Amino acid sequence: MAEAPPYVPGHQLLAGKKVLITAAAGTGIGFAAAKRCVEEGAELMISDIHERRLGEAADRLAEEFGTRPATQLCNVTDEAQVQALIAAAVDQLGHIDVLINNAGLGGTAPLVEMTDDQWNVVIDVSLTGTMRMMRAALRHMMPRNAGVIVNNASVLAWRAQKGQSHYAAAKAGVMALTRCAAVEAAEANVRINAVAPSLAKHKFLVKTTSQEVLDELEAKEAFGRGAEPWEIANTMVFLASDYSSYMTGEVLSVSSQRS
Repeated sequence: MAEAPPYVPGHQLLAGKKVLITAAAGTGIGFAAAKRCVEEGAELMISDIHERRLGEAADRLAEEFGTRPATQLCNVTDEAQVQALIAAAVDQLGHIDVLINNAGLGGTAPLVEMTDDQWNVVIDVSLTGTMRMMRAALRHMMPRNAGVIVNNASVLAWRAQKGQSHYAAAKAGVMALTRCAAVEAAEANVRINAVAPSLAKHKFLVKTTSQEVLDELEAKEAFGRGAEPWEIANTMVFLASDYSSYMTGEVLSVSSQRS
């Protein structure tokens, strides 16, 4: 298995930008994106559903960078909490230049055994939650004629995997939502794009996935390894930055999959 490349230093790609990130606690893509955004010069608010983990994430960023980001609890399945998050971000940051929609929920179940509850919760968090956050952010961004939204999709929206029909359907919906909303938002100079990771290896994934399954997934990657969460975050930063100024409605695959 190939080793991960050296960590890439920041280049101030988001200097002066006000960034809001959902599901930023823990050890996954959300926290990696938060760290990367600070390194790129952004002022940050991070959100999560887990109060303790959110506080710990803010503390880790404060310890490393000397400034504690603003925080706000939010369950993206609750419209009132979504509205409160946007209001808190505007209040504490002044405005929102970038929203990174990272909140999502997976699971594994064959379709013939899947319950309505299993289906509904994945759709509600991963797809409808993304829509709620986009809708609320666009109501702030479009009158300003400025803003960027970056959504987190998945290559499973394109590639079949057993037990993932609910998650794949949700992420395919995120891709379609990204494309349609981007056409509407372009009229107000707001850009909306998405990333589609294949396999981002982090502590929670390792904890909840058998080594056999991890080995099988990594064997499909050309580099023989899963991506580091910061490698996904790098692409999110690119899409959030002015370097992608002509891109909207696009989905970038962050993947080395061969099959």
